[in-house]
Amino acid sequence: MNNHELPNLRSDVFKVPEPSDNAEQPRILLLYGSLRERSFSRLVSEESARLLQAMGAQTRTFNPSGLPLPDDADSSHPKVQELRELVQWCDGMVWCSPERHGAMTSIMKAQIDWIPLSIGAVRPTQGKTLAVMQVSGGSQSFNAVNQLRILGRWMRLLTIPNQSSVPKAFMEFDDNDRMKPSPYYNRIVDVMEELVKFTLLTRDRKAYLTDRYSERVETADELSKRVNQRSI
Repeated sequence: MNNHELPNLRSDVFKVPEPSDNAEQPRILLLYGSLRERSFSRLVSEESARLLQAMGAQTRTFNPSGLPLPDDADSSHPKVQELRELVQWCDGMVWCSPERHGAMTSIMKAQIDWIPLSIGAVRPTQGKTLAVMQVSGGSQSFNAVNQLRILGRWMRLLTIPNQSSVPKAFMEFDDNDRMKPSPYYNRIVDVMEELVKFTLLTRDRKAYLTDRYSERVETADELSKRVNQRSI
């Protein structure tokens, strides 16, 4: 990432999060919640991707255009398969939704609903990191990020404490669709920095962090049942 691609960053204070012993770049998937030609949730996601790359992360962004409604197609649909493969690929995610009628958009929710809690023996989201963001056409609100945070917890994602909400998003971008310098831009830098740090700290400890007593009980009971069946 060239410095000229991030003109709003102050190089004297910008820091790249230090990698852990595992030098592999963190892999971050970005989802946005609008199909408008000039989608501000997409533009925020693009700014976020540039920042993540400057911080040493690999990024991929899913385009929700063509994704069917949940239950309106089989899971073999190409867009569903693309989304699920990206979720399995990543170490962490960024969800950015517009607020519509006081809530996240149906486009954002449909993407999340197509992500299962398990695919065979694989849990594609458990233990991975998540950052939540929203854009609004009016005054600042936190309805969408609050809902996204609930969904992140339900999907067993490690949702970071920081978040971003950009009000009157149409005023925050220039004619080249780049975000203007502002406290809102600085907050997005904060969120991406925190996401990379949490990802670096936790990605190699997912098995430890998600090891649960209740699941160990179920595993032990199942093993005992199989042993008893063999002895009959």
